[in-house]
Formats: sequence, C-alpha cells, structure tokens
Amino acid sequence: MAALSINAIAENASRLGARLQESLSEHTRDLNLPRGTSSEFFETTEDKLKNIHHQLDSNSDREKLDAMKRLIAMISKGRNVSEFFAQVVKNVASNNLEIRKLVYIYLLRYAEQEPDLALLSINTFQKDLTDPNPLIRAMALRVLSGVKVPMIGSIVILAIRKCSADPSPYVRKAAALAIPKCFSLDPSHQPELVSIITTLLRDRSPLSIGSAAVAFAAICPARLDLLHPHYRRMCRLLVDLDEWGQVMWLNLLLRYTRTMLSKPSADDAGDANSNDVDLELLLSSSESLLHSRNPAVILAVTRVMFYLGSNSRVTRAVPALLRLLDNSPEVERTVLPYLFSISCKSPTTLSLHCAKFFVRSHDLPVIKLGKLRILRSILNADNHQALLNEFIHYAEDPDDTLVEASIHAIGHCARTVPECTQQALSAMMTFIQSKHDVIVTNTVLVLKSLVQRQLMDPNEQRNKLPITVVSRLAYLIDDIKHPKSRSCAIWMVGQYAYLETSKAGVIDGISEWAPDVLRRTCKSFAGEDPEVKLQIISLAAKLLVLNPINSTLQLLGRYALTLARYDQGYDVRDRARLVTLLLVGVVPNVLDEESNKGEDGGVILRREQVKMVLFEHKAPVKEPSVLEGKGGLSLATSSLVIGRAMALDQDLPEWLEQGTESSLRDTEDDIQPPGIVQAVSRSITSTSRGPTPIVLTPTRGHSPAATGNPPAPWTDLDQFYADVDEVAESDNDGDDGTDDGEDDREASSVSEPDNGSGSADEETDTESEGSVTGQGILEVSSHSPV
Repeated sequence: MAALSINAIAENASRLGARLQESLSEHTRDLNLPRGTSSEFFETTEDKLKNIHHQLDSNSDREKLDAMKRLIAMISKGRNVSEFFAQVVKNVASNNLEIRKLVYIYLLRYAEQEPDLALLSINTFQKDLTDPNPLIRAMALRVLSGVKVPMIGSIVILAIRKCSADPSPYVRKAAALAIPKCFSLDPSHQPELVSIITTLLRDRSPLSIGSAAVAFAAICPARLDLLHPHYRRMCRLLVDLDEWGQVMWLNLLLRYTRTMLSKPSADDAGDANSNDVDLELLLSSSESLLHSRNPAVILAVTRVMFYLGSNSRVTRAVPALLRLLDNSPEVERTVLPYLFSISCKSPTTLSLHCAKFFVRSHDLPVIKLGKLRILRSILNADNHQALLNEFIHYAEDPDDTLVEASIHAIGHCARTVPECTQQALSAMMTFIQSKHDVIVTNTVLVLKSLVQRQLMDPNEQRNKLPITVVSRLAYLIDDIKHPKSRSCAIWMVGQYAYLETSKAGVIDGISEWAPDVLRRTCKSFAGEDPEVKLQIISLAAKLLVLNPINSTLQLLGRYALTLARYDQGYDVRDRARLVTLLLVGVVPNVLDEESNKGEDGGVILRREQVKMVLFEHKAPVKEPSVLEGKGGLSLATSSLVIGRAMALDQDLPEWLEQGTESSLRDTEDDIQPPGIVQAVSRSITSTSRGPTPIVLTPTRGHSPAATGNPPAPWTDLDQFYADVDEVAESDNDGDDGTDDGEDDREASSVSEPDNGSGSADEETDTESEGSVTGQGILEVSSHSPV
C-alpha cells in the first residue's frame, strides 16, 4: 500500500507541474519573454511541425515569430518547407518588423517555386516600396525582383527605377542588385535597364556605387563609353568603397583603361613622367588598397599593377601578396599563381624572398607544387646552392608528385647554372639506387635530357661526365624496373655506345658496357613491356651497324630479332621487320633462310646510310614535368588557379595604340570654381617630394591682389587670424555703416552660394560680420593633406 501511495503522489505531482507550465505559458504568451536558446528552433520533430500551421494562423505575434524562426531554421538545414507558403504570404503585411523580415526571407527562397501565390502579394510589395523604413523598401524590392514571372517585368522595372532614386543608399544598392535579376527574367528590357544604370553611376554614395558596377558588368559590359564622365571620380572614390565594390570597380576600370587609353611604351610603362595622367591616376589610387584586409582586393590591385604598370609597380604589390601566404590554405593556393606570374615577368622581384616559398610538411599537395614552381622560376647564380639543397631534400618526400617535381627541378638547376651541374648529377646518380620506382623513373628521364643536351650542344665542351652517366646506367640496368625509365636507359646505351672505345679487349667501335646490356635484356625479352622491347630491338640494330662483323653481336642481334618477329605485339613485330630490312645490306644472313623468305626485293642501304637513320637527327626532347604550366592565363581568373583555360573566363582587351580623347573624361569636378583662389594642387609626380603645404587665403574683406600689395607672408594660423581681425576692425571703423553692409553683401555674393532668399543672405552677412571663422573665410585645397 505504501508503494501505491508513493506512485500516486508522484503522478499527481507531475500532472500539477504540467498544468502549472501550461497556465504560465498561457498567461505570458503575449509578454514576448525569451524562452531557451536559438537551438530549439532547429528541432524538427513531427509535433513541432504540426504546431507551425497553428502558430502562423494565430493572433499572437510571438507565436508567428516563433513559427517563422523555425521555418528559416529548417530552410538553413536544406529541408523543403514550401507547404507553408500560403500561410506565410498572409503575414507579409504584418505590423511586426521582425516577422516581416523573416517572411521576406522565406519568400525570397520560394517565390520562384510558387510564382502564382507570390503574385497575390505584388500589391503588398509595391506598397512596401513607400514604407518609411528603408530596410522594408529594400527587402520588398528584393522579393519583387525574385518572382520569376515574365509578366511582371514592367512592374519590376518601375520599382527599380523608383528605388534607384531613393534617398537611402541601401535601397539604391538593392535596386542595382535587382537589375541583373530583371534582365535574366526578360532580356528585352535592356534599354530601360541601361538608362537606370546610367543614373546609378552618378551616385555619390560609396555604399551603392559598388553594386552599380555589378549591374553594369551583367547588363552592358561592352558599353565602356558610359564610364567616360565617371572614370576620374571612381578612381578617387576607390578607397571609400566597400571591399567587394572595390574588387568590381578595379576590374571594370582595368578593362576601361585597356580599351580607352593609349598604350604606354615598354620602357616607360608605369612611369609617372611619361604615362597618361588618367592611367597614373588609377595606379596611384589603387596602390593604397594594398593595405586592405580583404585578399580579393589585394589580388585585384595586383592585377591592375601587373597589366598597367611597370616592374616597379608590380614590386610594390609583392609584400602584400606575401602577407596573404599566412592567411589560410585556400588563400595561399590562390595567391601562389599570382606570384608565379610575377616571377615569370620579373624573376629578380621574388629572388630575395625565396625562403617564403620553402615547402612545409603540412602544406597541401597543390601548394607544394605551386611553391616549387616559383622556386624554380627564381633560380639564379646567387641562390642556386640553397635552392638545389632544398630540391634534393624534397626528393625524399612521401608525396610522389612532389618527388617527381623536385627531381625535374634538380635537372633544371643543372641546365641553368653550370656551377651546380656536378652536384646535381651526383645527387641523381644516388637517386638511381633508390628502391622507389618514382625516384628512379624520373631520375633516368632527367638524366637522358641532360646527357642529350650536353652531347648535342656544339658550344659545350666534350667531357667524360655524360659518358660516365650512361655507363653507370648500363651497369644498373637490372635495378631499373619501371618500363619508362628502363626504355630510356636502353636508348641511351645504344645511342652513345660508340663514344667510349679506348679500352682494350672490347669489341671494336663499341663501348665495353653496351654488348652486356644487350645480353641481359635479351634474357628477359619475353617478360618486358612493349616499350622496352622496342628499345631492345633498336639497341641490337645499332650495335650491329657499329660492328657488323663480330660473330657474338651477330648471334645476339639475330636472337633478339627472332624473338621480336614472333612477339604478340604487332608494334614489336613491325619494328623487327623494319630493322631487318635496314640491316640486309649491312649484316649478311641477319636471319635464317626460312625466316628470310618473302623479304627479298626493295632498296638496300649502305652502312653509312643505316647509321644515319639510326643515330642522327635525334633532337633533344624536353622531359615532361608537373611544374610546367600553361602560359597566357589571365590573372584574377579561375583558369590561373586551376591551371587550364576555362570557357567562362574573359580575356583582357588589347591596348589601343591611340586612345580616346582625354576631354571625354572631363567633368565639373575637374574644373576649378571661378572667383575663389584655390590652393595649389599637388601633381602626380610630387608624391615622392612629401606633402604639399596648405595655402590659406581670406575671401572676405580687402584682397591684397585688389590693392596691388603683395600678400602677407602668413606662417601660421595665429598670424593669419590676427591679420583678418585687423581687416575686420578697419571695416567696422568706416564712416557709413550702410555702405559697409553693401560691400559685405557684394563680397558674400562671390564667396558664398545664393540661397534664393534675401533675408537668408542678410542673416548670413550678419553672422559673418560677427565671426571671422564663418563660411567663406578659409578656402583649403581638397588635394592637400590637413
């Protein structure tokens, strides 16, 4: 009985707690009290989903807000909640700002899937375009442009045109971003959209002008003539734009410059004294953006410097790019191709920073290759020793791709810097004895290229080093297992078998090690790769041509050709038949009578002719390398990062030999206002001379120029104000106050704008007479730093 009583009490207590919780929730429902954390909105149980329908139809704003938060949370998780579209649309005119924001976000996601239901809210969206809150106006335009129904294209254009003249720059930004959506909906509206873009380009707000570049690039990228009156203003405004606006405008101004300005000379590219003033304005304005924290901005500035400036300009971008290498692996991967392009254009620019590109063990494989590619491009006589040691160290890396690239880089060192040839060859001769096929294969390929280049170069002094390399490969032929490297080694043995013939006891005209290579390879002929079999046949033919009377060589050659004649591979059989026909006139009875049936007839070549066919005209072949990238890829494109040309990337336009008239870019901002003595503006070439001094000139009272007296030599502000006070006191001591007032009004009409009201002018004059620091007293040049 006691146990039953305890269970009953526990059950009643739990029921009481549940009732209290329900009662508390009912009474505090409209108080908008925070409940729990935001993680509860990500609960997607069936009970929660069934309750959303009830909450959306509720009269409580708190329940509607909870329902919308839960829907947005499910959208973020990728769940389809379009079934609630009809109920969500009914809340689009809610008085609660938070609910309306979430409703707009929901509609942006599903307006394209439910265009018919979204059309029911078109009137609400149009009404919200006149809402006092600029956030609501912007979001209403976003949803209206997101409805993918061609029939409302005219309505969307009217909304965009209205919002493009909105007082809020945030709304104007939304209008600019809505233009590409409207264009994709119906391209026939392009003329109207171009006129709206022309209006947006005149915007003075840094917040919205960046989005205008996005709209321009999407609608009319070829209409660069529309940028004539805005070019200089945008160059000066670059530093004030948001980061992504800076990227868009830098790319746009780069295309404009290459299309509309004259091509600078190769010797004077980037020189302020010889360049076009407009070109130098862009270079100078963009250079300050190298201190940006956004990697995309730095890369965009680098692209401008690379394609418009000289090597000295590009050098200024290098510290900013090197700073990005420590940002993240993704940024590092993107920056390395830029640095590689710079190193190809000017290798000495990065030679002092070679330590920055040393490979680290935790780098990604693509980053390792990018660094190794840069190290190879900046190799010179000063840093070759350090870089060669790095390449030798990288050859022992577990990554096979890095090992291959490192061995090819060692070969590049041997070809580029003669001082390190001996060390590079010694290292590669050590690699041949490695147990890893990747190391041995690539080492043989590089050695083949080095030996071939050195022996075929007429300017290269003949020495025994290449022959030593070939003989070493001949002795290690059994240890070389990879088909590609094994075929290369056999080819070198046959090609250079006649170079070392001074030792006694060997076959005349043939090196000591060559016949033994043929003997060992014939033993394993049946199990060799077809590529190796072809080289064995060529080796036998070359040795027979060098000494056709030696019986041992005849037996070995006949044995190799017989094996090849009955091989399963048709390429091997064809090669054997070709070699047999070549040797008919050189080696008697190269095949037995039974095998020689049907081979009579045809042209019989002499020994010298056969030797020419087999040995000469062997041009050096450049070994394949993973470090070799395609050239001509533009900066700031996906092609440069990926390493191959992409169809979506657009190439930069070519320079014009004779650009457009500079007067097309003249605007009212470039014209000095009359009647005011302006400060001396600093020229572009004075950037290295320090800041220009500020010139202070009074515009009220008696002008020194009017009286013919020289201007007072003001040295500081105190002396300036003292002189102005004396002028004001002399004016106040006049005999006729009315005349003084008229003189003041005449002076104010020159130095102050007309407000259109006589009383306003009199009030301004009165205030100016009482204070010498009023508007119009000082004119400070906007080009001079204060």
